[in-house]
Amino acid sequence: MELLNDFLVCLIPIMVALDAPATLPLFVAMTEGIKKHERRTIIRQSIITAFLVTIGFVFLGRAVFRALGIMVEDFMIAGGIVLLIIAIQDIVQAAEKKHAASPTFGVVPFGTPLIAGPATLTTTLVLVGSYGYTPVILSLIANILLAWLIFAQAERIIKFMGIGGTRAFAKVAALLLAAIAVKLIRSGMFKLIEG
Repeated sequence: MELLNDFLVCLIPIMVALDAPATLPLFVAMTEGIKKHERRTIIRQSIITAFLVTIGFVFLGRAVFRALGIMVEDFMIAGGIVLLIIAIQDIVQAAEKKHAASPTFGVVPFGTPLIAGPATLTTTLVLVGSYGYTPVILSLIANILLAWLIFAQAERIIKFMGIGGTRAFAKVAALLLAAIAVKLIRSGMFKLIEG
């Protein structure tokens, strides 16, 4: 019973940090024009990458940070800069170049840092300190499966929005990603200043 309670307590913070619904518009906009089987490969890559990166971080994060002298705030700033670069490239590149599929498209930027980003990694690390490994890992698995289901429905969203709609939304999505990146950088800097 206590495990179930801890699982439910961990489920919501990880869901908020992972935030698959907010990532979905970016996924739809950035994969417009990509073939169905390639999109499925990207989804599979992104989900597996996000899970492995987060699990690895849960077990090794604190030790790696201590060994390298890195603080969580440093990690937030670095993740924000990476996202900002991705957003800027998406805004300024021509549509034809923007949608060129890469073998690692599902790994970067979707698997990490969009799904398993600084917020997800930091949240899981904090929750492990409070509730232990089992409820956090079970909550992570549940949230990763939910994200997979959400991304698997992306094709229906593309059909609903149409090609023109997804192209128009691509620029808006990139601007939102840039704003998220700036927020991460700002949060990391404020925490460094306060600490």
